[in-house]
Amino acid sequence: MPSDPELDLRGRLVRRLGSLREMLPGSFIERARKCGKVNCRCAEGKELHTEFVLSVLMEGKHKTFHVPGKLVDDVRTKVQQRKLFEDAADQIARLNLRRFLRQKEK
Repeated sequence: MPSDPELDLRGRLVRRLGSLREMLPGSFIERARKCGKVNCRCAEGKELHTEFVLSVLMEGKHKTFHVPGKLVDDVRTKVQQRKLFEDAADQIARLNLRRFLRQKEK
């Protein structure tokens, strides 16, 4: 039985989704800021502190969550996984649409 390249691609995309199960919503943000201490190196606006934040839309409102330094790489990766998930889901939907349109024409 001949192989269908679209079905093969869809199968690979669906299997890849499982590897993205740890994804996080939102945006990973790295920003520089002052800490507010009068005698700190950042007080004059130079040598600001780096802050890492996860920004998420929850219940219609933007929420931000501090990301500790030891979790930065992990959170950044999990936010990127969401983009990969959305790209794969879009490809699957487009493949299904093409297949539907061909089926409808028959």
